Amino acid sequence: MAKSFKTLLGDDMVNTRTMLHEAIPITGSIVSGTYQETPRTELNIKTFSHGMFQSVYDYPFLSSSANHIFDLTYGYNSDVSASSNAQNSKKVNIYNQMAQVLMGYDVSGNIRNFDSDGTLDDSAGKMTSCFFMNFSRLLVKDEIKKNSFRMSIYTSGSVASRNTSVTFGDYLSANEFRTSPVGDYGLIFTASANSDETNQSVGLLFYQAGVAVLTASIFTGEFGIESAEKYDGGNWEGPQPNAVSASITGSTINQLAAGFRHRINDIDFNNTIELNSAIYFCRANHNEFNYSSNPTYVSGSKLRVKNNVNDLPLSYITSIGLYSPANELLAVAKLSEPIRKDPNTELTLRVRLDY
Repeated sequence: MAKSFKTLLGDDMVNTRTMLHEAIPITGSIVSGTYQETPRTELNIKTFSHGMFQSVYDYPFLSSSANHIFDLTYGYNSDVSASSNAQNSKKVNIYNQMAQVLMGYDVSGNIRNFDSDGTLDDSAGKMTSCFFMNFSRLLVKDEIKKNSFRMSIYTSGSVASRNTSVTFGDYLSANEFRTSPVGDYGLIFTASANSDETNQSVGLLFYQAGVAVLTASIFTGEFGIESAEKYDGGNWEGPQPNAVSASITGSTINQLAAGFRHRINDIDFNNTIELNSAIYFCRANHNEFNYSSNPTYVSGSKLRVKNNVNDLPLSYITSIGLYSPANELLAVAKLSEPIRKDPNTELTLRVRLDY
């Protein structure tokens, strides 16, 4: 007699993991004001009353089609802090919050500073003044793929004439990366850095968290957006932007974030989707599943598919059910077409459950 259930053994199950990657391009035109209703009114940039960060969208953020791209903010530590600085306490709080989550604490219980060379708890390479880009989970998915992050920024020149574009990336992370409380992170270098020049690192990229940290010292010249609509024929119609060293203390976080956005030329990276699969090999031996459990399989105590008493029993497999040890149905796999089963055939059906 045919069995209704068959127990899956250890050899009948296997787990696999597949990494899928998508290319994510972010153009500078979207980040720095493609959607302007009036000059300096950027419809895809959302600001908040607390003034602690900006949210960037690919469309005007009030549109139902808008997708969140990343949040942008700025912070510094106590080495830069002064009561006379604009939004001083907020900048310190942002730096400390990001540092304690991303870098953690040292053995003395103190929050670790961001370190451009990746060597923790020493005095070299400290990044005391940083911009933070927190990419949306919609883009990053499970993590940023190592050695795929590239970011082109105008690091020098005036606001009206940005003339030096530099490409940064996690060039060495394919073979060398560090571990933090939130997962792996790599160093961000310029494209011209040599493999042994860790002192040329300008930031950190946290792959699972989807956060890029860049030191403010990469910028030279004017920093801000005051001139974007006020520069005319070499004459300023409004206040000139300050150098970044003056802006980090005299400007608000929103002003610093706007200045940073208008320096972005292009951002590219590949995300990672971790696809886990449980594969079940459902084996039907020659003497199994040759009868159907469907009540209509029998008519008048006779099998409908048998016209002669000597005919072999016959069934057609249309679906496979996966059950718990208590015989509770957990999942059903449907075949694309019925498969004939009789005592002369044995079948192995492969069922994959993705999660």
